[in-house]
Amino acid sequence: MINKKIYLVKIFFTAAIITGCFLFISCENDTKKIRDWTENKTMSEEARSIVSYLSDHGVMKAKLTASYMLRVLTDTVYLEFPHSLHIDFFDSTGKIDTRMDAEYGKYFESLNKAYLRGNVVVINIKGDTLLTPELWWDQNTAMFFTDSVAQYHTSDKHITGGKGLRATQDLKSIIFKYPTGPVLVTDSLYQQ
Repeated sequence: MINKKIYLVKIFFTAAIITGCFLFISCENDTKKIRDWTENKTMSEEARSIVSYLSDHGVMKAKLTASYMLRVLTDTVYLEFPHSLHIDFFDSTGKIDTRMDAEYGKYFESLNKAYLRGNVVVINIKGDTLLTPELWWDQNTAMFFTDSVAQYHTSDKHITGGKGLRATQDLKSIIFKYPTGPVLVTDSLYQQ
């Protein structure tokens, strides 16, 4: 009986030593494999012929059309439109009140803001036109803003801003930081 116990103990230790050797040999760290597993990778999705609608509580706010879109999944997820985009903004009755075109756009999902550049043109239903090389749009406040040169044209005004502006999405209120150019002022402003 003692011989049998010694024999089992010897077999157990032999198996443990052999298993330990296999584990020791198999625990090799391949640096390439470790780097591949731990490396930060940027994932992306792409789509073509985009038509996207933005609504708020069941009310249509905007319609975006673009030929190509890239959705990049990083720490800040964004949509990129490298080949131009067009947006129609709607008023509360569902009618288009403003149109916007740009050669490039980048929408930051978590911030609800879009950066637009390259011949950015915003036109409202009256035909008032805002032109600028780059523009930001804040979805939460429905405001446009830029620190670049901007031009605003109406039937009686032609204003060029040297260092930016803030404007409502429908272009009813525009504040230039440093305006230049002829501006027609009505007499009603002096009678207040």
